[in-house]
Amino acid sequence: MKLKAISSSVLLALLPVSGVYAAAMDRSGQSMSAFLQPNNYFEAGISILTPDVSGQATSAYDGGKFDDMGSDYYFPSAAIKLQIHDKISFGLLYDQPFGAAAEYVGNNILVSNPGVDTILPAPQLAALRQAAIARNTPAGIQQLATTAGIPLATVQAMYAANAPIPGMGNTKDIVDAGVASQVDATLNSTKQLLGQGGTKVDVDTQNLSMIFGFQPTENFNIYGGGVYQTVKGSLNLRGAAASVFNGYDASFDETGGVGWLAGAAFQIPDIALKLSATYRSEIEHKVDTRETLTSQPALPLLANAGLDISTVSNILSKDITRTKLKTPQSVNLDFQTGIMADTIAFANVRWVNWQDFKIRPEKFGAVSETIGPLVSQPNGFNIIEYTDDQISATVGVGRKLTEKWSGTFAVGWDSGAGNLVSSLGPTEGYWNVGLGAQFSPTPSTFIAGGVKYFWLGDAKAQLSSQFGSDNYIGDFTDNDAFAMGLKIGYKF
Repeated sequence: MKLKAISSSVLLALLPVSGVYAAAMDRSGQSMSAFLQPNNYFEAGISILTPDVSGQATSAYDGGKFDDMGSDYYFPSAAIKLQIHDKISFGLLYDQPFGAAAEYVGNNILVSNPGVDTILPAPQLAALRQAAIARNTPAGIQQLATTAGIPLATVQAMYAANAPIPGMGNTKDIVDAGVASQVDATLNSTKQLLGQGGTKVDVDTQNLSMIFGFQPTENFNIYGGGVYQTVKGSLNLRGAAASVFNGYDASFDETGGVGWLAGAAFQIPDIALKLSATYRSEIEHKVDTRETLTSQPALPLLANAGLDISTVSNILSKDITRTKLKTPQSVNLDFQTGIMADTIAFANVRWVNWQDFKIRPEKFGAVSETIGPLVSQPNGFNIIEYTDDQISATVGVGRKLTEKWSGTFAVGWDSGAGNLVSSLGPTEGYWNVGLGAQFSPTPSTFIAGGVKYFWLGDAKAQLSSQFGSDNYIGDFTDNDAFAMGLKIGYKF
């Protein structure tokens, strides 16, 4: 079988879109294929994704429609591998492993409606109003006593008995109406403090992996190295569903962190058999964050409802806060083998530890802990979190068609990272099919392109304040995405 010649080339035809769209914020798939190419090798590529993600709000959240909120995005990749000795290799891999891009538009509860949206959803707002009226009633009694020129103790007794004040009306009615009017005026004024525009998220990461490999025999390759990773992003929370966070903005400065990877590969080149396993560590980041909250002047209302805002006031006075996060650890398993002349079968399985991924910026966290009792979250809540780890798999075949052309066909599946899901990424996994083609004008150069179509999994989307519960704001169904990629390579 003519397998040895194609073992290093046929699979490259699909790799421009090997990841692209996956659970949570997984993007590139973090392939090690470039480092496992024989001899010296260089490649550079770009992948582009166009998702279409829309949904329907539940009746409890106005039943409106969420228009397409999935933003298009692209990301580049590059790699160089050098066989610096018969038994030692070195490589540099660049990719953008994790990211998010989404923006809500139209007329729905995740797009701000200035002057109409309220600081809390109706049930919590009613509870806040009643608590504020109760806490301000003593001040209302004091004000009536001053206005009527009657001793405070007398007015207090008259209030308890709902006794009339000559020429003014019943004491209790006067006080209650006055206090309710002041509280309602304050609540109405908060409508002008809320944000404008739609909920939006944008997260980008970059990885540079420096790898050394040791090949004790032709069949084995043991490798490992360090990883430098940067992360940056921004978040805007808007709309009636965001309640007190309607107008919350966070800008995460670019920062770097260091991790590591290790793996091993076994191969029999004559039959195009290759098996590899690669582990990548989690990477910790401490990100300088600029958080603003346009509804901040309305927060004293929380104190009027009996909630402690002293800690919030102190934290909200900071210009820059610090957000701690860890990008997840992962494992990739790759397998290929020849099955007939000029044809190979291949498979990839990937695990990503999203279950331990959480983001809670300092100001957001302080406010969430303050309002937590109102939404059955006494310890506050995170901006983003996931309930499950991600598992994805791809299987396919590749075939050399002519001396210069080869192609691949693959089917992929992704488990998602849990359902219910965050409204910032309202899909649960996918199924996909992909086609790739590669043209090699010379034995040492190639151009590869690929396309993939994704059937995105249906999901129920939650607000941050609903994490850990069965509550959700909308259903996202019948969504899809289209991806394409291009790669050039040089073997030397």
